[in-house]
Amino acid sequence: MTTEKHVLRILEEVLSLGGRSASFDRDTQLLGALPELDSMAVVSLLTALEEQLGIVVADDEIEGATFATVGSLSDFVAAKLA
Repeated sequence: MTTEKHVLRILEEVLSLGGRSASFDRDTQLLGALPELDSMAVVSLLTALEEQLGIVVADDEIEGATFATVGSLSDFVAAKLA
């Protein structure tokens, strides 16, 4: 499974998107575009990414640009996995 597919699966699960993530691509806007992705959901999403993918995200690595699109989030996760 690609990093992007992992990210989409976790987004679907954490945000309870009801299957909407199936139509998402790298350019799909997240933060500010998905009402489900509020500040509390970002924390839940980070926790799920850490637990399910075995990565560690430091507080100073978290910025809004990371959550701008599916692609930016996938690239961030891929860098953490490398």
